Amino acid sequence: MRYPAWKYLLILVVLVISTIYALPSLYPDEPAVQISGAKAGTTIDQSVIQKAEQILNSEKIVTHDNSFNNNAALLRLSSTTDQLKAQEALRVGLGDTYVVALNLAPTTPEWLQKIGAKPMKLGLDLRGGVHFLLEVDMNKAVSQRMETSATDLRRQLRENKLKFNNLILSNNVITLQFANNEDRSAAADFLRGNGGNQFNQQALATENGPILKLTYSDTKTQEIQSGALSQNLMTLRNRINELGVSEAVVQTQGSNRIVVELPGVQDTAAAKRVLGRTANLEFRMVSDLNDQVIDPYTGQPSGTIPAGTEAFALDSLDSGRQILLNRTRILTGERVQGASTTYDQQSGQPQVSVNLDSAGGKLMADATRTAIGKRMAVLFIESKQKISSIADPETGEMVEVRTPYTESVVISAATIKDVLGSNFVINGMSVQESNELALMLRAGALAAPMYFVEERVIGPSLGQENIDKGLLSTQVGFILVALWMVVFFRLFGVIANVALVLNLAMILTIMSWLGASLTLPGIAGIVITIGMAVDANVLICERIREEIKWGASPKQAIVAGYDRAYNTIFDSNLTTMLVAAILFLIGTGPIKGFAVTLMIGIMCSMFTAITVTRGIVQIIYGKKRNLKKLSI
Repeated sequence: MRYPAWKYLLILVVLVISTIYALPSLYPDEPAVQISGAKAGTTIDQSVIQKAEQILNSEKIVTHDNSFNNNAALLRLSSTTDQLKAQEALRVGLGDTYVVALNLAPTTPEWLQKIGAKPMKLGLDLRGGVHFLLEVDMNKAVSQRMETSATDLRRQLRENKLKFNNLILSNNVITLQFANNEDRSAAADFLRGNGGNQFNQQALATENGPILKLTYSDTKTQEIQSGALSQNLMTLRNRINELGVSEAVVQTQGSNRIVVELPGVQDTAAAKRVLGRTANLEFRMVSDLNDQVIDPYTGQPSGTIPAGTEAFALDSLDSGRQILLNRTRILTGERVQGASTTYDQQSGQPQVSVNLDSAGGKLMADATRTAIGKRMAVLFIESKQKISSIADPETGEMVEVRTPYTESVVISAATIKDVLGSNFVINGMSVQESNELALMLRAGALAAPMYFVEERVIGPSLGQENIDKGLLSTQVGFILVALWMVVFFRLFGVIANVALVLNLAMILTIMSWLGASLTLPGIAGIVITIGMAVDANVLICERIREEIKWGASPKQAIVAGYDRAYNTIFDSNLTTMLVAAILFLIGTGPIKGFAVTLMIGIMCSMFTAITVTRGIVQIIYGKKRNLKKLSI
């Protein structure tokens, strides 16, 4: 009856690590408000905290242990009531420059944080979290697609040598002007042959000659709107994966809304900024008339903006300077396949390395081949909402009013030194701005802007009640199983219970490492794991009893019991693991939470029920020479 020393060492290491890294789960988080910049480049310093403290002091709200974290200020409060009051006061007092979000601040001791020990994340039903309701701007989706169609139509007519005088896009209607009816008929026939049922055509006669008005058909409009909702849904899921939020819920509601639930999010402000951001990029040439129209001292247009050009803000630093760009787009962010943050080898400044698809690479090469020495601008277009509070004329209560607007900023205007292809870089941004831009480009562009129409924080009282009930069910299950094991298997039952405690610690540690969220179904998975964990020991103990009945000595019975029960234990746990894996693959939300804890519990129980209990039994009985009886 021997047991290798390396197994003892393994058990000791697992015991120490599991105990230490399970400790943070005993320290509950406390309510806090987080202040971050509305833009990625906004700096948060001590003056922001001081101003926030002054605002809260005037409202008689007390904070403590205020700190910085990832360019954000975190103000801790004593209760959730103060937390909600503080958010409203700071949102009004700080204005639109900053985003004030509800948060939960960790209370884990510093020495545990230094070694990377973090509390286990709790799901939306336990800890609470953020619930967003976003509305997709379907009118904007149609107008954006119409702009693309107008550009493509102008190119197709020219490539097929179909004559037209002018093409005007207004209010989602494309108006083609022709010199005569023959040219209009030729264009109409071409559109019917190539566009199919995409457009509704209306031929009219005007003072300036025959025209052809094009609007999207009902079928095409529905297709665009459905596609916009689907693409936004997929993009949101990609962005949530980039943020590292586990077990998030992203689903449609109605024909134009999307529900997003983020359990246990640490930085709700960043999540809101990244999820709702419409990171549309446009690559345009800087107009040759820029130096003539834009005053070099003020940076403002000195006269009328020439036809075919537009003036945009030059950077995100609110300097007021503008730059003149051609209206024609070279390409948009839809052609981006990949993006990552890198650093310039010479200057060390952050930049975004962009990879285009083959079609985008061809468009970029064609546009830059004849533009060497000229400047190309990267235009960042973002759809936002301005939130203001006004008094209801009937009730007198303050009501939130959300006004959508578009912010367009030129983030880069570099000189073209060579013909560009599928790979190039965008510079002129801070590290955080580069990271966010790369994240959104990797996740994909939104097909249409989305606006936050509802933002809720799941009630902490409900979460605490669920936690209490879940803990009670776990405790009751553990106590009943422990008593049953002691009554039926005596000392071997006590050994199984010790292994069961280590099993729970290992589950908490592994879930913390993986970043998995514990939900109510997850607690159910842990309760089931408790029963399954001792099931292996029941098989082992019963096998040892049978070996003793068949005349084996106590030590022979121990060795045979563990060896011969192993195959049965492995097969039963393997089948359960397969079922849990299937639940995880095809399930959503709560089902995945149950499957995760079940899989982790099975793996831990295989180690604790066999290796750990065998080691303890070896310590107790291994060195006894005249062993005649086992406490089983």
